[in-house]
Amino acid sequence: MAKLGNLLGPISIFWLVLILKGLIVEAESKAFFVFGDSLVDNGNNNYLATTARADSPPYGIDYPLHRPTGRFSNGLNIPDIISEKMGWEPTLPYLSPELRGKNLLIGANFASAGVGVLNDTGYQFANIIRIYQQLDYFEEYQQRLKGLVGKEKAHKHVKESLVLITLGGNDFVNNYYLVPYSARSQQYSLQKYVPFVISEYKKVLQRLYKLGARRVLVTGTGPLGCVPAELAQHSRRGECAQDLMKAASLFNPQLVQMLKQLNHEYAKDVYIAANTNQMHMDFISNPTQFGFTTSKEACCGQGPYNGLGLCTPLSNLCSNRDAYVFWDPFHPTEKANRLIVQQILMGTNKYVYPMNLSAIMAMDSRA
Repeated sequence: MAKLGNLLGPISIFWLVLILKGLIVEAESKAFFVFGDSLVDNGNNNYLATTARADSPPYGIDYPLHRPTGRFSNGLNIPDIISEKMGWEPTLPYLSPELRGKNLLIGANFASAGVGVLNDTGYQFANIIRIYQQLDYFEEYQQRLKGLVGKEKAHKHVKESLVLITLGGNDFVNNYYLVPYSARSQQYSLQKYVPFVISEYKKVLQRLYKLGARRVLVTGTGPLGCVPAELAQHSRRGECAQDLMKAASLFNPQLVQMLKQLNHEYAKDVYIAANTNQMHMDFISNPTQFGFTTSKEACCGQGPYNGLGLCTPLSNLCSNRDAYVFWDPFHPTEKANRLIVQQILMGTNKYVYPMNLSAIMAMDSRA
């Protein structure tokens, strides 16, 4: 953490505090909506008959309630931390029975572990909320909100909201490269599969726009070949799996280019690209700079790099989660998530394009 000042560039901690205090005042009434996969799911899969679940210990060991909540983390995930920094209440899973009445004004989390851009991604997990079902639920949510506050206020509430969407990684890990000679790898070369996924993702984002979203934070994939699960299967000396690294290196720049095209079409900066691949590579390349002792071994798991199987009560469990970049074979620790959100809030164009979240909130507050 001694290097955190370097993350912030020329903006000092003092100014960061002042900016965020001002944002919290302006942002209190904003709704927050979350779409995507296990990196941002906060419990929807708890309500589904699926194997893609994080509802047993030691998940949630560092969460305020010290119990599993359905988050694939030892504690808070990225949406939680964004809400915390903005001074908002955390969003509830859309399937939660508590999401009713005034809680609808907070927004909702529609994410579901295992999903991808493509409908056939994650089929092995059975019942998950695929992305178009998440969008259908968003439309249903708006009808519920209209019943609470009326059509005009509901429309304004959604238009002024912040949306976070995280997709793409599973389309490679749990689809294209799930098994040798997968159906998608037989259908497409990697060089053709990536543009196909991007074109389908564009349709998802266009529907979000039609549903009223006007500020959409879009995260790229992390360095897919460097997660402990892939190291355990493909690495001899801790090197990242090259096929998956190639996939990420193709996907992320094409995603940014597609977002630029959409912003040009809408003549406004609707979509903000968060370069989570670079953020993760910073940790992986120099973990000690960020206070980690390892970026290869998961805190919770078994086998090489603690990367085999699931995190369960019988798994190896580290005593200091803050020393690890990865909590389980696929997902970051709360500490890593906090550093990612720090870049989303205050990072340069290397990390967030065309502007960071603090700049967005400051601009919107003046509108």
